[in-house]
Amino acid sequence: MQLQLFFPFPSPPPPLPQTPTLINTSTLFSSFFFFFLVVLVLLSSHQRRQPKGKILPPGSMGWPYIGETLKFYTQNPDSFFANRRRRYGDTFKTHILGCPCVMISSPEAARIVLVTKAHLFKPTYPPSKEKMIGPEALFFHQGAYHSRLKKLVLAAFLPSVIRGSVSEIEQIVLKFLPTWENTTINTLQEMKRYAFDVAMISAFGHKRDSEMKGIKQLYHCLEKGYNSMPLDLPGTPFHKAMKARKQLNETLRRLIQERGGNEKAGGGGLLGNLLRAKNHKVDQLSDSQIADNVIGVIFAAHDTTASVLTWVLKYLHDNRDILEAVTREQDGIQRKIIEENRRLTWDDTRHMPLTTRVIQETLRRASILSFTFREAVEDVEFEGYYIPKGWKVLPLFRTIHHCADFFPQPEKFDPSRFEVPLRPNTFIPFGNGVHSCPGSELAKLEMLVLLHHLTTSYRYPFILSFSP
Repeated sequence: MQLQLFFPFPSPPPPLPQTPTLINTSTLFSSFFFFFLVVLVLLSSHQRRQPKGKILPPGSMGWPYIGETLKFYTQNPDSFFANRRRRYGDTFKTHILGCPCVMISSPEAARIVLVTKAHLFKPTYPPSKEKMIGPEALFFHQGAYHSRLKKLVLAAFLPSVIRGSVSEIEQIVLKFLPTWENTTINTLQEMKRYAFDVAMISAFGHKRDSEMKGIKQLYHCLEKGYNSMPLDLPGTPFHKAMKARKQLNETLRRLIQERGGNEKAGGGGLLGNLLRAKNHKVDQLSDSQIADNVIGVIFAAHDTTASVLTWVLKYLHDNRDILEAVTREQDGIQRKIIEENRRLTWDDTRHMPLTTRVIQETLRRASILSFTFREAVEDVEFEGYYIPKGWKVLPLFRTIHHCADFFPQPEKFDPSRFEVPLRPNTFIPFGNGVHSCPGSELAKLEMLVLLHHLTTSYRYPFILSFSP
């Protein structure tokens, strides 16, 4: 994809016939002088003044305004971060995507930002993303509102709650598997379909197809515009997505009004939890707060899980010995299920140690969440350095997961790494602290259920299309 930039500079006036050389030279000199002044202004604004005696982290801020963004996009991101880490250390500064940033790649520093001093670093996202998901979603907040919402969301994803979802997730798997037979599938797209159906159950509980069909169509339209250029002009993907977002909000409001009449009507899932909170007289949730958080959870529960599942299948496809070992483990569970004449249960999923380690190693090796954005809410003293208020701070999860000091031969897919305890804070695929992923247990459960049926129903080789 090409990005064409058009700079509408006015055409220069025609030269006077009397002194063409003098006019051309003076115009050139004036243009150069103007450009020089602009550069000086940009340089002065680019290098933020820092208090005397305060030291910014080492690193390069690149060119004025654009910083190192071009290098970030034209290089492999792993190489971009690794080269600067070798040169400057675990904590370094740069300037990408229009923001001065501090990158941190040590487990201890990541814990400071995400856990011990999390109040000094608020989560931050591009405004277009907040607008699309909904500004009231808990991802965009901290403090009392975030704490309250996090408790409500977590309550919908506790092991004691999701253990009752195994049969429903299994039914979704059994619905999808026959459609993959005797064909080549686009793995990521199929995993998205599967993860989306699971996300709908977690969000709405026992769903009615009549309610869910319209929500699913609007969500898919919203998803198409999520990573598009944020140009809200008729015909653009972003404009279509925002239109779908408005319709989705109206649909959810009708559903909230319909289910919110009494607590039983609220049903299960996240929506049921939020509706019960709405009915409380103290600190009531508004309809927009409920809608934003339901949409936010669907986003979080669907896309990343699908990506991880795609990589799980890719690594099993490429490592036949591991695939065969996983199959033996799952065959043993399947024999027990047949002997006892029952279906797969929560307890069965707790006895899949190798399959669980395969998922853990995939989370490390693929590192779907490469980093997360935080923003300093005030001037911060950090490991001997000064981080100005407003600067972005990025814990580099992928860099930590691929560090040979913590994971020898980090490029090798080796589930046996997880047979022994890991060094603290070196494995953080779901983040850490108050903003860690509340649905991590559900994500692992739906992966285990799918892998159980995939390995016991079919034999190697899987014929899969790993399209970007």
